[in-house]
Amino acid sequence: MDLDIVALIETFGFTVVMIVGLGYFVYYVWQTITKTIDPAVSEMKATIIRLTDQLRLLDQDMIRLQQKVNTVLKLQENNGKEKRETEQSGNSKKKA
Repeated sequence: MDLDIVALIETFGFTVVMIVGLGYFVYYVWQTITKTIDPAVSEMKATIIRLTDQLRLLDQDMIRLQQKVNTVLKLQENNGKEKRETEQSGNSKKKA
């Protein structure tokens, strides 16, 4: 029973053959989506969640580092003021 497209169209009509063809196309696309695309999307979601968590950790680390740098700069500024005050008080004692 070797039926080709022309014989199918002659037997069942153009619309019936096209509806069956479109039905197969929809089935094929559905299978492709569920077997190939959905697992890839799920894997990408997991990767995005992991990367977002890493980004949050890096952001927290940067905030901590910036606080430490600010503290060090304030300490250096305070030490510089103390040295200048000490030098100024030492110079004023020498002049007196």
